[in-house]
Amino acid sequence: MSELNLILLGPPGAGKGTQAERLTEDFNLPYFATGNILRAAVEEGTELGRKAKEYMDKGELVPDDVIIGVILERVQGDDARDGFLLDGFPRTIPQAEALDQALSDLDRALTAVLLVDVPDEEVIRRLSGRRVSVKTGRVYHVEFDPPKHEDRCDVDGSRLIQRDDDKPETIKNRLEVYHSTTEPLVGYYDERDLLRRFDGTRNPTEVHDHIRATVATLRLEDEL
Repeated sequence: MSELNLILLGPPGAGKGTQAERLTEDFNLPYFATGNILRAAVEEGTELGRKAKEYMDKGELVPDDVIIGVILERVQGDDARDGFLLDGFPRTIPQAEALDQALSDLDRALTAVLLVDVPDEEVIRRLSGRRVSVKTGRVYHVEFDPPKHEDRCDVDGSRLIQRDDDKPETIKNRLEVYHSTTEPLVGYYDERDLLRRFDGTRNPTEVHDHIRATVATLRLEDEL
């Protein structure tokens, strides 16, 4: 069976987490999200985890060399022998170049970069409409999944709030960072014929079906 080394790319609110969950089941791939990997490395107390913790404890960004080291530890693990699905890495072209070089050194290569594309106005609509119960943590959406009673949780009647991360100004700031820092990866991978685009404004099942069919075709082509 051919190796499937995949990267999920797209703005915040594109639904990458939903797609990742389904793809890992479809193709039996380990899912590596940057935040989860960093937290796991810290908990395990690895050398790179200890270095990452120093920056995280200060509220500072973890430097590229540390993040790259932590990621590469994971993609070289036994569970990633037949491939992996990366989300949240790389975020910059230098990180992408470092990943390319590291995989090349291991005689491995990326299969594809899956871009779930969603326009800014849709991202803002999706994220700014979220409301969270202060007690249960249950998430509602004022448009897609509204509570039965405005501003109250259906389960226990607790108050619903809008998290700071979901406020329009915060979302716009996050999108600016994405466009300036991460979006250049679209061109980087497109030039290498690795980019595959998917319309993230369609419903999640349609997006999933399109991605799954594309990845299955890529695997078949690689095996021929």
